[in-house]
Amino acid sequence: MDREACTSHNVLERILLDESAEPTNLPLSLLEDITNCFSLDHQIGSGGFAVVYKGVVGKGTVAVKKLSNTYGVHENKFQEEIKCLIKAKHKNIVRFLGYCADAQGKMKEYEGNLVMAEERNWLLCFDYACNGSLDRHITMQLVDLIGGSGIK
Repeated sequence: MDREACTSHNVLERILLDESAEPTNLPLSLLEDITNCFSLDHQIGSGGFAVVYKGVVGKGTVAVKKLSNTYGVHENKFQEEIKCLIKAKHKNIVRFLGYCADAQGKMKEYEGNLVMAEERNWLLCFDYACNGSLDRHITMQLVDLIGGSGIK
């Protein structure tokens, strides 16, 4: 783990412990480290625009949402999402811990030529909710409601 990731590891641990701490910028190297380089065995969910990974931070656990399909999405959209997440604070909302907006130029082959392409890594980090997804909870509540009331 590099020095930046090590320092940030401590910052993320403090944020986990202090519920009044504000979300912060997190380096890509830290998020790679805590998810074992976004390995399949750390993957806990996926959808049309993101894959979610379980990250281990000291004795704590976080969920890291790695956005995909960012081509054509303007940077301002991601910034607005972060602003909304920072403002959203409620006991029934999973706590937003931080974000990563990393972009690097990479040489890629395109139509037989090498071109410099921007590779974006947009990630969001949340407190880990160990009881599964919201859609699963809603479905289970509906099943209990329908099954318990005799409605068919």
